[in-house]
Amino acid sequence: MRLLVINPNSTVSMTEKIGAAARAAAGPGTEIVAVNPPCGPVSIEGYYDEAMSVPGVLQVIQNTDGADAIIIACFDDTGLDAARCLTDRPVIGIGEAAYHFASMLANKFSVVTTLARSVPALEHNLSRYGLAARCARVRSSDVAVLDLERAGSAACDRISKEIARAKDEDRAEAIVLGCAGMADLAGRLSDEHGMPVLDGVSCAVRLAEAMVALNLRTSRLGGYAPPPARKRLASA
Repeated sequence: MRLLVINPNSTVSMTEKIGAAARAAAGPGTEIVAVNPPCGPVSIEGYYDEAMSVPGVLQVIQNTDGADAIIIACFDDTGLDAARCLTDRPVIGIGEAAYHFASMLANKFSVVTTLARSVPALEHNLSRYGLAARCARVRSSDVAVLDLERAGSAACDRISKEIARAKDEDRAEAIVLGCAGMADLAGRLSDEHGMPVLDGVSCAVRLAEAMVALNLRTSRLGGYAPPPARKRLASA
């Protein structure tokens, strides 16, 4: 089985971290191909960055053959619906995957994300997925995405403190980490706080493997019908 994992931003070090997390979660015989578009925003923090990164994501999908499923490795689920129009292979967003996993592990979960400007987009997605009632709160840790790549930053400590607040103030029973750049922190933070802490990359990998094993495909009817050839992106 071959999974294409797309980091929608153009920061190669984050793509490498995401790829490592995906490989750690994958089962035997699963090949992980982690890539990012060659250009676009260096991080995705809010609606503008998300919109600017979508053409690059679609270009990668359109120009890459041989994957059994595709994972959009941005917690905003950047371009997810448009990506599903381009292929009948399963396309999974790490945000949607983590929310569903959390809803099966706890009555209420909270999300700990990066900057405050990212909160409305995640709240919008939770409503769209029908899971807003299961989420106690979407919290900002006031950590910039690229700080997660910087050695010696206080990012992990800030995220941990926000998790503690979510347990105390939200009565959260599980935590979803709201950024792909946090993928390497889930195990440590789960042990520290004694509760499930979910990383969307790992959840998406396992969900993709299950969909491929069940031979499930994205519907070609209605909203995910493929676009006419004349509307497809020109090759890079």
